[in-house]
Amino acid sequence: MLEADRLSYHYADGHEALRGVSLRVDAGEKVALVGANGSGKSTLLLHIAGAVEVQSGRIAFNGREGSEILRAKVGLTFQNADDEILMPSVIEDVAFSLVASGMSPSTAHEQAGKILASLGISHLSQRPPHRLSGGEKRLVTFAGVLASEPEILALDEPTAGLDPRARRRVINFLRETDRAVLLATHDLDMALDVCARAVILSGGTVAAEGSLPGLFTDGAVLEANGLELPLRYSV
Repeated sequence: MLEADRLSYHYADGHEALRGVSLRVDAGEKVALVGANGSGKSTLLLHIAGAVEVQSGRIAFNGREGSEILRAKVGLTFQNADDEILMPSVIEDVAFSLVASGMSPSTAHEQAGKILASLGISHLSQRPPHRLSGGEKRLVTFAGVLASEPEILALDEPTAGLDPRARRRVINFLRETDRAVLLATHDLDMALDVCARAVILSGGTVAAEGSLPGLFTDGAVLEANGLELPLRYSV
C-alpha cells in the first residue's frame, strides 16, 4: 500500500533528519515507529502525509507518487495539538474537513458528532478548543483526522497527555480500526497493545525492525537505540 524508498532529508540549517529510510506499510497493517528524541520519527511522518516535499528518494501509495495523493490518503496528527485546531467550537473543528469537501454543515456536524461519540468526548462538542486541556485537545485533533476517513493514520504521539481512561479509548479504537496505522510513539506498551510490527529509527536511519513483541524484548537493541524495555517487561 504505502512504500517509502531511501528517503533522505535535510533541513535548511543543514541538519540531516533522514538518511536513506525505507519503510512499507500494507493495507490494514499497524506499525509502530519508535526511537529516541531527534531520531527522525516526526520528519518521516510529515513526508508520508505529503506535508513535506521529498528531497531524495520516493514515497508511493499503491504505486502512485506525489504529495497530492499522500494528502488525500493519509491522515496526520501532529505532536502539538494546537497546530491543528482552527475553529471556535469542537464540533466545527471536527467537521471542518467535511464542510471543506462540499458536505452540508448539518450533515458534517452529524458525522462529526458520531466520531466524537466513538471517542467518548461528545460532551466537548460545544466547547472552545483553546480552553480544553492538552489531552482533550489531542482527542479532538484525532477526531478531526478521522472525519476525513483516511486510508492510513499517521499518528505522532497520539496518547501523550491523555489520562488512563482516554488512553485506553484510543488504544481500543486503533486496535479495532481496519485502517492502516503508522504510530510514532515513546509509549512502547501502547505500541505493543496496537501494533504487530515495529521500526526503530536512530539518527535518521532504520536501526532495526521486526515483529512484536519480539523486538521490544531485546534489551540490547533497545538500549543501543536510546530506548528502554516496556514496563510490562522491566520487572
